[in-house]
Amino acid sequence: MQRSPQGTDTAATAPGRDRAGSVESRGIDVVPAAERHGTARELFSLWAAPNVSYLSFVVGGTLVLMGMSLAEAMAVIVAGNSFWLLTGFIAVSGPAAGTSGSVISRAMYGVVGNKVVVALTGWLIASLYLALNWSAASTAGLGLAARLGLPRSAALDAAVVCLIAGITILIAIFGHATIVRLYGVLTVLLTLVFLTLSALVLAHADWSYTPAGPLTGTQHLVVLASGLTIVASAPLSYANSPDLARYLPQHTSGRAITLWTAAGAFLPSVAFTAIGALAATALDMSDPQTALESIMPPWFVPAFVAAVVVNTVANNGITAYSSGLSMQSIGVRLPRTIAVLVIGVMGTVMTLFALLVFDFLAAVNTMMELVVVITGPCMAVYATDIILRRNRYDGQQLHDESRTSPFWYRGGVNWPGVLATLAGIGAATLCAGSTSWAGPVSSAMGGLNLAVPVGVLGSAVLYGALTRAFGTLPPPTDRH
Repeated sequence: MQRSPQGTDTAATAPGRDRAGSVESRGIDVVPAAERHGTARELFSLWAAPNVSYLSFVVGGTLVLMGMSLAEAMAVIVAGNSFWLLTGFIAVSGPAAGTSGSVISRAMYGVVGNKVVVALTGWLIASLYLALNWSAASTAGLGLAARLGLPRSAALDAAVVCLIAGITILIAIFGHATIVRLYGVLTVLLTLVFLTLSALVLAHADWSYTPAGPLTGTQHLVVLASGLTIVASAPLSYANSPDLARYLPQHTSGRAITLWTAAGAFLPSVAFTAIGALAATALDMSDPQTALESIMPPWFVPAFVAAVVVNTVANNGITAYSSGLSMQSIGVRLPRTIAVLVIGVMGTVMTLFALLVFDFLAAVNTMMELVVVITGPCMAVYATDIILRRNRYDGQQLHDESRTSPFWYRGGVNWPGVLATLAGIGAATLCAGSTSWAGPVSSAMGGLNLAVPVGVLGSAVLYGALTRAFGTLPPPTDRH
């Protein structure tokens, strides 16, 4: 009997086990046609819940604090969030292959090369995101606890972190169908809370706002480019969209998958980031939580804090879910549920350090400022591979890790994918500019941050050219 990659009997797995309220039985193994279900429309709420977000208010406020006018901030918000189309586009590979993105990327990097890439982007960076998001949610929760008169202590910190992390990991363990069902409800609830907050902000906004000292010359371009990088870093950090679409029927419209995924994230991100920018015209958004709470009636503050925590749970739920699949794809022989628990423990430990050891959080924040130089090229190579293969992936072939695998390439490495990604990361790093790092190219241009366009476009073009030069793109097996 054929064995699945995580050690369960594929043929013995009963159809229809992906049901809301039941623990998902599958990991990275191929979802057979009999178990495919749902429509592309369900992807909207699945991506909206993580992006009806307090972070959007923070980012919007940051753009105005950087010195942008309202019109410039709005243009940057729309342009940066347009990268959600890239997130939506790579999602089409999930139904095509019937497996996770961390397995599909073997086509880009080779069986061995993929393990290194996934370990970095799908595991380590994911753990850092879990820690940062849980830290933000825990800080909000601890602020509410202080309002209720509870004294701050290490024990209280640990209890709040473990509670938030535990709920998140439980959602990830139940898996795909539960996430789809639950996130539809969470999208409605979160939208109601943040629309109420938006109404409060609009009542205080200064619609005639102009920056105290309008930016000019090179500094103007530096601020606009930095703002674009900040906004674009969110969509460029989500390479897990194929994982959440892989249960859809194989013949589901690729255009529908792309647009429903992108719209679910784009619309709330644009709306609430714009509200954050408007908030900064009248409030001191250098301390966004305090500023926003200052215009709230007392009864609304607990609802706001609860929404911040729930949004973080929704965001980290899909991150933890995909991280468990990534752990399996690099060869860790654990069931999906245990893999999720492991990644959850890692993220929880990092979060506790982030709250209890200040320097750790500062170091992690510095690292995450520059994470786009890695995630951008990786997503660009993935999207280019989909175009070159016309989205034709054979899930069973992708699971063949032997030396006879069509994705073994040379020594288990697909050098065009590896070289294009490394070159993109290198070029993006040279062109990156942030509060903690300025590459030589960025420095020579007065701090202009070109990491996103250089990393994304450079990797895509180079991967296409090297693939043809190396002859590593065989005619795809058309199983449609």
